[in-house]
Parts: sequence; structure tokens; C-alpha cells
Amino acid sequence: MKQFPTHIVAVDGIVENEKNEILLVKHRDKEIWTIPGGQVEIGENLTDALIREIKEESGIDVTVNKLVCISSNTGTYEGYNGYGIVPTKVMLGFTCSFIGGELSVSDETSDSRWVSKERVLDYITNPNLIERFKAYLKFDGNIQYIEYITKPSYDLKLKIKI
Repeated sequence: MKQFPTHIVAVDGIVENEKNEILLVKHRDKEIWTIPGGQVEIGENLTDALIREIKEESGIDVTVNKLVCISSNTGTYEGYNGYGIVPTKVMLGFTCSFIGGELSVSDETSDSRWVSKERVLDYITNPNLIERFKAYLKFDGNIQYIEYITKPSYDLKLKIKI
């Protein structure tokens, strides 16, 4: 029997406030700073998933504005927590505007804060996230597409504007 291809679909949002600061969250499991986001659940649309993930991870309410980056982790690797193989992942990166809420933490995050746009790259260390943040900084209306693998080590395979 044939099987449909399987991809994890995820979203993240670069949230900017009225002071041009960017929202960052620190994930508990890896203790790394990142842009809030996560996997789209069954039956959920992309923008609703992003609004939910940002609220869950940081306590912040947002509006979703523009799609700026699509990235694909085309590598697969051994799973964890009882899962088998981790399939390829497609991540859609959006810009968002802060509309309310109070910074907080969650089961997934140990810290959340506003960081000046110029200092974001002092916090984030994940190579793919760095590439996606640079796509946001250079956004000119054209969407950046990034292909990469993370295992055994990070390898940027492709970076083009579409």
C-alpha cells in the first residue's frame, strides 16, 4: 500500500511591539532563546496556530501580518519520547504585531522578554533561526526559502527568494 508523504508543519512569529522590540522566549527543554511558535494541530489553520502558540509560550496576544520566510528541514532522524522517525519539517515564518497581554512563562518556556531588534542575534544561536531572522531583517516583499538539515550537524542546502 502506498503512503502519503508526511511532513510536520510548524509556524513561528517575529512579534514586534511599539518600541520596535522583538519577543523572544527561552525553551525549557533546550534552554535556548527562540522566536515563539510551534506545530500546527490537526484541523487548525496557520494563523490560528501561530496566535495560539505565541499566547501559550509568552502570554502575548498578536495579529499576524506577513509571511516572510519558509524553511524546510529535509533531513529525517531518530525520534524521541516514544516517537519513531522524525519526518521532514516545513516552517512558515510570519511577522506579527503585539496587541496586548502580559509577558509570562509556560510549561514550554522558562523566560520571555522583549529584546531590541539590534540585539536579537546576541540571544539566538540556532543556525536556522538566525537565517530566518536575517530573512525578516532583509524582507523586501519577497519570501525567503531556506532548505537545511540539522543532523548530524547543521547544513544550509539552499537559500533563495521566491
